[in-house]
Amino acid sequence: MPKPIDYPTVHIALAERSYDIAIAAGLLGSDAAWAQLPRAHAALIVTNSTVAPLYAKRLEQALAGVYAQVHTVVLPDGEAYKNWETLNLIFDALLGHGCDRHTVLFALGGGVVGDMTGFAAASYMRGVPFVQVPTTLLAQVDSSVGGKTAINHPLGKNMIGAFYQPERVVCDLDTLVTLPQRELSAGLGEIIKYGPIADMQFLDWIDTHLDALLARDPKALAHAVKRSCEIKAWVVGQDERESGIRAILNFGHTFGHAIEAGLGFGAWLHGEAVGCGMVMASHLSQRLGLVDEAFVSRFTALIERAGLPIVGPKLGADEYLHHMRVDKKAEAGEIKFVLIDKPGTAAVRGAPDALVAQVIDDCCAG
Repeated sequence: MPKPIDYPTVHIALAERSYDIAIAAGLLGSDAAWAQLPRAHAALIVTNSTVAPLYAKRLEQALAGVYAQVHTVVLPDGEAYKNWETLNLIFDALLGHGCDRHTVLFALGGGVVGDMTGFAAASYMRGVPFVQVPTTLLAQVDSSVGGKTAINHPLGKNMIGAFYQPERVVCDLDTLVTLPQRELSAGLGEIIKYGPIADMQFLDWIDTHLDALLARDPKALAHAVKRSCEIKAWVVGQDERESGIRAILNFGHTFGHAIEAGLGFGAWLHGEAVGCGMVMASHLSQRLGLVDEAFVSRFTALIERAGLPIVGPKLGADEYLHHMRVDKKAEAGEIKFVLIDKPGTAAVRGAPDALVAQVIDDCCAG
């Protein structure tokens, strides 16, 4: 019998759509973690070919005491599969098992699984509940929280989707033990992001504890995940649908999404592209006179220490600009960037194409 455990939570305050994020080691095997699930007849676990052998059985066993039927669908792993074809595998499983509105979807995996499961839940029978069970650092600190769900289109990342909040997020820190080092670094990129946009004291803490994070020190990881979720909860609670302040969470993403689309989805991990994109955005902030060179140098060194690329691929400024024009923040073809107004504060701003092209040329490999 799994042991109940006490665990910290972060609350997302969204009126009737509010929910908690549970953060602790051992949650997959804890009765307490599954005590407040949506009531339903059936559950469908959506996972991928990498995560399923590690954790699917454990989650199936935990849910067997809650739901009369527990089904699992295993998707191919990778950003390249975040598309209509793979999304239909979820619908095939739901329809094949005769699932009705009394069904809960569980997203067991990283950001790709979470985004697609949430989009499927938003769409199936016009909406069924879902629960996020993120198993990557990036998903635990970012993509599982806030209700953004989507698939990619060949012309743009996350361009087809919906805002649809989960009923609960369960972050079992033990799943980070099996995370490849490259994936760990990708998650650190999203953690580092929160410092310049909202909390420089947190950035100082990351700088001091980065070696412990890279070594997967449990206490350091627990604090980093919880503080990241607290900042995101604060932002999302003010702006659920990204009409204002929530856009600051996309620091580095305009450049990063262009890298992902230009190279082909999956060539770089999302967190790698965002890490490099943040370096480029910090350079653009400096060129606009918003931050000084010392900030850019310090921030770039931190990104590099985290194991992330600081030099972008040489796609050419024209291709970067082309992909940026289909970014969700673009307005009437004008590219918008999340820039650092001053360390700890970010804002969405435009910038001349010529200046952006100069930054791209200076920050990309020859």
